[in-house]
Amino acid sequence: MRRRTLLVAPLALMAFVAAGGRARAREVKEVVLGREEAPVTVIEYFSLTCPHCATFHRETLPVIREKYIDTGRVKWVLRDFPLDRYALVAAVLAHCAGPDRYPAFVETFLETQSRWARSPDPVTALRTLAKLGGLSDEEMDACLADEAMVDGVLRMRLEGERTWGVDSTPTFILGDRRHSGAIPPEEFEKLLQPLLD
Repeated sequence: MRRRTLLVAPLALMAFVAAGGRARAREVKEVVLGREEAPVTVIEYFSLTCPHCATFHRETLPVIREKYIDTGRVKWVLRDFPLDRYALVAAVLAHCAGPDRYPAFVETFLETQSRWARSPDPVTALRTLAKLGGLSDEEMDACLADEAMVDGVLRMRLEGERTWGVDSTPTFILGDRRHSGAIPPEEFEKLLQPLLD
């Protein structure tokens, strides 16, 4: 199965955003797992509709987290790279939950991806999940209508394209090198080891 490399025009993505009033603006920032001062930084660009990203988060990230992130050796930076409009909706809803709950929303959306992404109405399915995570309809409406939030997610994607040449997901930046795909745990550890030695 090939990695998805759909390029998305920001204006086309914004066209689906529901119109409505604005609530307090929420900032879109990268979220960090682990210690800020960790000696090694890994940046992950992912799309919440990417099946390879879901595989990586299910099979590899738990191993890396236990051995390297939770022990303070690796700082893991999560960056959105939505490949389609549903990934954009999911990313905005995850950021809507706030930086403390964002990682849990990302994990939940990736774990349940095969169900909500293939449902007849993915946005309604995402909203149902987000409501279970504690977001109200009013909060979701405000976030999805907040052009600054949508722009923030799209800027993160654009930075990945311009700075690192990211064109598929998942893509990882380790040091000054780019690696792509659902890399198995043992292979990912081999990429980390030279940076940790």
